[in-house]
Amino acid sequence: MDALFDRAAAVDDDEEEEEFDEETGEAIERPRKSRNANGDLDDSSEEEEDDDEEEARRIREGFIVDEDEDDDAALERKRERKKRRREEREEDEVLDEEDLDLIGELYPEADRRQAAQSKFKRLKRGHREERPEKVSRGVEDIFSDEEDGADTTAATRPTGRSAFGFGDDLDDFIEQDEFPDEEGGQVDDDLGVRAPRRPGFADLQNLKDSGLSEEDMELMRDAFGNGEEFMWALDVEAEHNEDQLDPEKPLELKDVFEPSQLIEKLLTDDDNQIRMTDVPERFQLARKPYRDLSDVPEEGMAERATEEAKWISNLLFPRKRLAGSLRAPFEAAVKKVLQFMNVNDFEAPFIFQNRKDYLIHSEQVPVSPDPSRPDAPDYQMRAEKLLNQSDLWDLLEHDLKFRAFEERREVIRKSVETLKEIIPDFNDSVFDDLIPKAEQLDDLQDIQDYLNFQYSSHLKDAAIAEAEANGMQKRARGARSRWDQVRQGPAYHLVRAFGITADQLAVNADKSGRRTYTDDPDMRPDDMADTLVRDPDYKTGQDVINAARAMFVEEIAMNPRMRRHMRQLFYVSVRFDVHRTDKGLKSITEEHPYYDFKYLRNQKVEDFLIDRPETFLRMLQAEREGLIEVRVRLQGERKVREDLQKAIESDNFSEVADAWNVFRREVVDLAIGKLHKVIAKGVKDNIKNECENKIAGQCRDAYHQKLDQAPFKPKGMVLGTTPRVLALTNGRGNRDDAICWAYTDENGRTLENGKFGDLRLGDMDRPVPIPDPADVGVFVELVERRKPDVVAVSGMSVEARRLYKDLQDIIEKHRLLGTPWQDEERDEEMQDPLDVVIVTDEVARPYHTSDRAAKEHPSVPPLTRYAIALARYMQNPLKEYAALGRDIVSISFDVNQTLVPEEKLLKYLESAMVDMVNLVGVDINEAVNDPYTANLLPYVCGLGPRKAAHMLKVINQNGGEIATREELIGDVDNNKRQAVSPKVWENCASFIYIAYDDSDPTYDYLDNTRIHPEDYDLARKMAADAQDMDEEDIKAETDENGMNAVVRRLFKEDKRDNVNDLVLEEYATQLEQNFGQLKRATLELVRVELQNPYEELRSDFGFLSTDETFTMLTGETRESLAEGMIIPVSVKRVFPAYMDVKLDCGVDGGISEGEYPEDIANGGADPKNVWAPHQIVRAKLTFLDRKKFSAQLTLREGPMREPYRRMLDHAQDEWDEELEVRDRKEAKKLIDAGAVRAPRVIKHPLFRPFNSRQAEDFLATQGRGDCVIRPSSKGPDHLAVTWKVHDQLYQHLDVLELDKENEFSVGRVLKVGGKWTYSDLDELIALHVEAMAKKVEEMMGDERYQGGSRTQTEQWLTTYTEANPKRSMYAFCLNSKHPGYFDLCFKAGQNAPLSGWPVKVIPNAFELRGHAYPDMRALKNGFKLLFANQGPAAAVGVNGVAGRR
Repeated sequence: MDALFDRAAAVDDDEEEEEFDEETGEAIERPRKSRNANGDLDDSSEEEEDDDEEEARRIREGFIVDEDEDDDAALERKRERKKRRREEREEDEVLDEEDLDLIGELYPEADRRQAAQSKFKRLKRGHREERPEKVSRGVEDIFSDEEDGADTTAATRPTGRSAFGFGDDLDDFIEQDEFPDEEGGQVDDDLGVRAPRRPGFADLQNLKDSGLSEEDMELMRDAFGNGEEFMWALDVEAEHNEDQLDPEKPLELKDVFEPSQLIEKLLTDDDNQIRMTDVPERFQLARKPYRDLSDVPEEGMAERATEEAKWISNLLFPRKRLAGSLRAPFEAAVKKVLQFMNVNDFEAPFIFQNRKDYLIHSEQVPVSPDPSRPDAPDYQMRAEKLLNQSDLWDLLEHDLKFRAFEERREVIRKSVETLKEIIPDFNDSVFDDLIPKAEQLDDLQDIQDYLNFQYSSHLKDAAIAEAEANGMQKRARGARSRWDQVRQGPAYHLVRAFGITADQLAVNADKSGRRTYTDDPDMRPDDMADTLVRDPDYKTGQDVINAARAMFVEEIAMNPRMRRHMRQLFYVSVRFDVHRTDKGLKSITEEHPYYDFKYLRNQKVEDFLIDRPETFLRMLQAEREGLIEVRVRLQGERKVREDLQKAIESDNFSEVADAWNVFRREVVDLAIGKLHKVIAKGVKDNIKNECENKIAGQCRDAYHQKLDQAPFKPKGMVLGTTPRVLALTNGRGNRDDAICWAYTDENGRTLENGKFGDLRLGDMDRPVPIPDPADVGVFVELVERRKPDVVAVSGMSVEARRLYKDLQDIIEKHRLLGTPWQDEERDEEMQDPLDVVIVTDEVARPYHTSDRAAKEHPSVPPLTRYAIALARYMQNPLKEYAALGRDIVSISFDVNQTLVPEEKLLKYLESAMVDMVNLVGVDINEAVNDPYTANLLPYVCGLGPRKAAHMLKVINQNGGEIATREELIGDVDNNKRQAVSPKVWENCASFIYIAYDDSDPTYDYLDNTRIHPEDYDLARKMAADAQDMDEEDIKAETDENGMNAVVRRLFKEDKRDNVNDLVLEEYATQLEQNFGQLKRATLELVRVELQNPYEELRSDFGFLSTDETFTMLTGETRESLAEGMIIPVSVKRVFPAYMDVKLDCGVDGGISEGEYPEDIANGGADPKNVWAPHQIVRAKLTFLDRKKFSAQLTLREGPMREPYRRMLDHAQDEWDEELEVRDRKEAKKLIDAGAVRAPRVIKHPLFRPFNSRQAEDFLATQGRGDCVIRPSSKGPDHLAVTWKVHDQLYQHLDVLELDKENEFSVGRVLKVGGKWTYSDLDELIALHVEAMAKKVEEMMGDERYQGGSRTQTEQWLTTYTEANPKRSMYAFCLNSKHPGYFDLCFKAGQNAPLSGWPVKVIPNAFELRGHAYPDMRALKNGFKLLFANQGPAAAVGVNGVAGRR
């Protein structure tokens, strides 16, 4: 047998036995292990001896484990395994002599030994110097990974702690910079946050070295304990970690993928829970923060429904402006809808389509008898729509608010019950009176604040007692609050001496109860205070008075009854005034968008909520920018103050009473000021929320209008038919830009695409004839061959309109015709000229540069993708909008939509998409095969992204096609999995249709209609009655051909029009009487669908208006470009009689000779000597033709002196005209002081007559590195250059001009910053601005750059060093306060402070602490060298840009 085993250990080579430390990268020698019997595998018996014994025991007992094995035994084995692993881990943590030897603790001289390294180890380290195995990388090695081959050998470096005392805290500080080019991918892996260390407590004995005295140590132990209070939590965590390491635990997605990836793909545990729960997905997401109502008993739900219906009706009914007699029916309708939502889990589209009768109130109205019609009924039916589709979404939102209201109220009630249990004779009428009266969350918040203020210590004690009773440790009781100390001190005797409580004062003020009369004590307040002096808290009587005053003011301000009273007064009499700040005085000029409210006064709440919600939100935005202050004023506040003073004063006449009344009035004044702040903030927040909702609702309506478009309908075709589209675009219309085109057929497939060079017709009538370009013939051939139904045109500039005109000319000249259509009157086939349509590109613009477009059409240029998007938009706008997903917010629905938070706006827009998708329906089989149709599925009633994806997945698993709606809920007999759960199926069934196939008997005609399966029997009954079939006929037909035979027969025999002869009122009456169902609207739906299933109900395709076309091609609106404005224009051609110019937006303009300045118009100078092509001049817009894209302007001095003023429509008492006039006079004085200097004009294409703010606004839409040359406020020998560093970040450069010919010429020498000199503006732009822009791009492209703010970057550094305690890290980020600077933030270890150095961008280099570095590699290596030489002490704090040289 010995011959079969190799009993000698095989000797491996060095490479096989060498391992590397994960932290340091150093080689670690391991004991060599012998081979096993096979000679191949390492013997692991030493590590897994216990496991082998257990396995042997199992083998002895038998190979098969009995399924009925005792669970306790299994748990016991699991505990034993955990215990063994824990013991092994603890043994591993104890360092033996070999371990100590390895780390240099037992034999420090070993640190100086140079270990032999294999060739593989040297290869891994690359250019690094060879260092001892056990020498860590400290601060002295901070730049050891330079790539310039500097002499940095280990022999020159000391070991141990550095001179700065950081030692190993900076190990591997810059380790990731070794191979920035070759191993960039590995850097990202190293930057991932590693798992934290094992939890545990620091040894408090080590704190003896901290310098704390014994007394301080004892105080610290009393406050924080000795560290053992939370051991139970650590044990729970350790057990949880053991479970996570259990080898028998199955592998899950979260074990393989990053959490961010699971969140992005909707594959987290929460997503799976939503996917599998039988509740509509949108309901689950909306109700997630609230408790589940399914556990509420039936009686409780009935009571809750009644209260909620009343609560919501009180909010909605006044807005509906219905007759008062409809209040009860309205509340009943609200209650029924809430039942559908909360009990039946029906979404809004289902209720609107299948429960519409409950949204309508019908009543019999008596009519006067008509003698000519004796048989006429005595009444007529009058129907009133109580709730529309938008109201259903509002109901859902208010239901969520009521849930929050109800839960908050329940928490307060439980707290009050707790107080009643722990406080003997507890009696506080505030809770009994006000909790039932609470109507809004503000009311409950007032009660909660009062509860926390008045009974905080009792609630804390109760919470601690409950925690201890439950076996959970609780930290030591904290110190009492300031108000509790006053309550339990002598000063509170003075509070009681006021003779009235805060609540009694509130009752007197709001007259809600019996008046309480104030009693006066025998002593004056100051004399009583002197008797209450107690050391050390109250050393003087004034201290007692101050404490009592503050306490009583707080009690009044915290009293919920008083707050309720004041809030009611505020909402009735509140007024808003705008006061400009010093910054706003200078910044808000008459051209500024905020000027329309700069002097606004005396505004009511309804002025904003009804007429101008955007104004209030813009006011708050300006307030955040520090330009104005929005002040909330209570009209008639003096009377309110006097009433409160009367309510608290006593009626006695004495010196003591007078002294106390003075003291009481003082308290009331302070309390009113405090109440004013609290309530004013709440009023502003509530109005802000309502204004946001109003604008979001307007965006929803605008989006609904965009979605409510059927495909473009060629003449003679049925609405809803998909057209063939040829789409063309010339992009930005530059001279060298090609015209890209794409042809898309009726199936949505792009079959052909290409480019044209020139499509402008020639002119054969000229002296030198110009023939048509060759591309014209190619275009004509394309149209004749493909026969499109329509030609779509769009672009990103005014040139798109010229392309539109060129195409019209070609079609007219070559008589290109559209699709033939039948003229019913003439009974002949007709053909009209091919339609050319300018299409909105709001979907095409974001699409053509998106990753989605590149993935779908990788082989075509972006402009061709733009054309493809135009064609698809004309074929089905709904699908194109749905494909945008969350990017839908990039489309402008309202000029003020940016004032609404993005998440709120998305919620409103989603509701519009849900309504329209459910109106149109989704062909489920088409959705399985077409991704664009599948984009609609998440918006189907009951579904969402998760459930829609799951549905498609299961359908594909079931064969990829379904024949009936019932297949969606599964068919066990036919091995069909369930695609949707029953409740979700009930919601979505009528909105998912299946194209009817007459040749296949399994298909049901009703599955191709909007009729819900619950009404199929009703539809079959109506179909039978329309065919005059009796019960026997129906039975015979269904027995032979199935349940759908009657409807199939109606369809085959084309008797669908017979349905119109049915009297639906009789059906509705029978259903209501026999079954209690309201089905009148449903019957009408069935009648329509039996005749024309899923008829196209959207409006006709919408064409752009003149204003919409102008805005799309120029970016200008009527507000941004209007007649009377003074604007910059670029000179194109100059003639003595006129001048052609171009506006910034691309519109062509003209200036006639009569509009020249007077000295030129009168023959004083030749216009060609005054103006040159490409020169920028300021002119006044006198006429603008938005349809023809043309303008007329003037340069005459008279009109140019008159500034443009927007018309502001304000009432007489709503505008502070006096302050406006005063500010204008002050501004005029400043202008006159500097009026000796004429406005400067420079002949350069980048020159603009802007100030700094205008330059920033102009560059806002430009790219990084773009710039503007503008006049400088420093004088005629200075210019300013503003360039865009990043979004919302601009640097203003001061340019000193030297060697000037005259005051108006540009200097021959231009100096920037006193260092850089240039000979002209072009050189300055190229060598200074563009050079710095390139450095900015280089910095932002570096792996060490963090895209967030400095705070976010420092948070990232903190997180990284906490997760990697032995490592240090640095990163760059933008300095938002100093444009042109970056912050180099670093943290030299977990316990080191956050530090930072400023990095200045200069032409072709980066400047760090006075040193210039040509690129990022040099900058990073230079930083390491500077840090090693200067240490972190040279770093600035976390907020300054200090330390510059």
